[in-house]
Amino acid sequence: MCSNCKAAYTIHAAQHHFGWDNSNVPAETVAPGTVLEFQCLDSSAGQLTPESTVEDVASMDFGKVNPVTGPIYVDGAEPGDALIVKIHEFKPSGFGWTANIPGFGLLADQFKDPALHVWSYDKDKLGTSAFAPFGKVPLKPFAGTIGVAPAEPGLHSVVPPRRVGGNLDIRDLAAGTTLYLPVEVAGALFSIGDTHAAQGDGEVCGTAIESPMNTVIGLDLIKGADLKMPRFETPGPVTRHLDEMGYEVTTGIGTDLYEGAQAAVSGMIDLLSARHGYSAVDAYMLCSVCGDLRISEIVDAPNWVVSFYFPKVVLQ
Repeated sequence: MCSNCKAAYTIHAAQHHFGWDNSNVPAETVAPGTVLEFQCLDSSAGQLTPESTVEDVASMDFGKVNPVTGPIYVDGAEPGDALIVKIHEFKPSGFGWTANIPGFGLLADQFKDPALHVWSYDKDKLGTSAFAPFGKVPLKPFAGTIGVAPAEPGLHSVVPPRRVGGNLDIRDLAAGTTLYLPVEVAGALFSIGDTHAAQGDGEVCGTAIESPMNTVIGLDLIKGADLKMPRFETPGPVTRHLDEMGYEVTTGIGTDLYEGAQAAVSGMIDLLSARHGYSAVDAYMLCSVCGDLRISEIVDAPNWVVSFYFPKVVLQ
């Protein structure tokens, strides 16, 4: 958090768009070095509320998911530059949701029915958030979707990540982190949204703790950086909020990393269900918001090792 980073502009939630398009009209034009506050909608664009039920998941309009606030035209940004995105602060709302959406997620073939958990958390203390009566997830707010417009004309889906950022879902893009994005069009056309209160690495069921919130961002430039892909720097340790009591870890081993990831997560769902009484879908959603997929080994052909780390602190 940056206590001295006063935003020069507020970009309101109404100034959002769906998908990436370099013909979008900028919500604001700013000089390099400007700090802005963005009002970000949740990934359902407000279709899910604290009063929502599982029936609302099935009736969602998926043409209106992952809205991003913006875009912002940064004066002087040109193709070949890098946009510096300094993530100063998140201002969470206290409401969030996690859902299993049919046809979506790492184990979509196993979990075909919709499911929903609505969260309430302390937006000021950001301590823990109860998952039913048997789990508390330490929170770490971040923006799941953060990027700039691609050079290719036309409308491009916001769902897949891209060379210019987009739906990265990297939980370490939290307060204090600096992200660098390749610029492909004049002005960069930066947008941000899909804010999360917490997520595990992998976001395995397809959703995190999806939560509307404001974020304070500084935008600057590196001229002629010729950056090939996004990169970022963190201000310190990235798992301290989860490390306190160690982890349960399951693995998937084989010739395909995706199948290995599926096996590792399935193993954790089985363990949580057998040992702690979770329903399979609750265990799946809980894995998505706090468990981490890791590539443990990718050099000893023909088999690779994927591990899934579930923090024990959640179960205390």
